[in-house]
Amino acid sequence: MKPWLIGLVASALLASNSFGAEPAPTRFTVNGMEREALIFLPSTSSNMKAPVILAFHGHGGNMHFAARGMAFQNAWPEAIVVYPQGLPTPGIILDREGKRPGWQREPGQEGDRDLKFVDAILATLREKHSIDENRIYATGFSNGGLFTYLLLSQKPDVFAAFAPGGAALLPRVPLTKARPVLHYGGRSDQLARFERQQATIDQLRKFNGCAGKDEPCGPNCMLYQSSKSAPVETFIHPLGHFYPPAVTPLIVNFFKEHLRAP
Repeated sequence: MKPWLIGLVASALLASNSFGAEPAPTRFTVNGMEREALIFLPSTSSNMKAPVILAFHGHGGNMHFAARGMAFQNAWPEAIVVYPQGLPTPGIILDREGKRPGWQREPGQEGDRDLKFVDAILATLREKHSIDENRIYATGFSNGGLFTYLLLSQKPDVFAAFAPGGAALLPRVPLTKARPVLHYGGRSDQLARFERQQATIDQLRKFNGCAGKDEPCGPNCMLYQSSKSAPVETFIHPLGHFYPPAVTPLIVNFFKEHLRAP
C-alpha cells in the first residue's frame, strides 16, 4: 500500500475510534441560506471566558467526520469548538462540477458565502456564550486549509492564530498582516504538492519576519521565531494527503501560546 493511502486508512481509524458524544447540529441562516455546524461547548466548568476554535473539513468531507478525526474538543476541553459544514463547491482537481461539500478559496468566490458564515457563527457565539475575543482561532485541512488561509488574508484582526494544513496560499489570497501560523503537511502529498506547501511556508516566514534559524519543537516539528511577534511553526510528516492525529495537540499548544495581536 502506498504511504499516502496508509495515511488515509489511519485517519479513518482515528475517526471511528474517537470518543465523546456529538452535539446536535446548530443551524444558521446566512443571506437566506440555511447553514449548519457542530458546536462543542466546554466540558469543564470555569469562570473564565472560553477560547474558540473553528475547524474546517476538507473537500468532500463533513462536520461529523472532522469532529471525530480532529477531536479538538478532547484536546482542549475548556474551549468552544465549532466544526462548520461546507456546501457543494467546485474543487480544484477533483469534483470540478461541485457536487461535494467544501469552501470558497478566494475573495469574492461563491459570493463570499463562507466568510459570511464565519461572521454568523461568531455573532451567535457572542450572543449565547461568554467567549474570549482575544482567543479565537481557525484551522482546517485540505480545502479547509485553503479556507483557513483565506481567513488569514481577509480576517486577520478577528483571529489570534491560524493552523492550515494540506494546502498552499493561492495567488489571489494575499498576506495582509503578520499573524502566528502553524502549517502542517505531508512530503508525499499527491494532491497538495509539497513543493507548493513549502513555497507557502517560505512566503509566510518572509512576510512574518522569521529570518532566524529554525528551532526543533518535537518530532517533525520546527519553529521559526518572528521579529513581528508572529512565529511560523511547521509539522511536516513523511506521508501523504491526510489529517495526522499527532498534529491536534500541537495545534492546541500553539493556539494557547498566542493571544490576538493589536
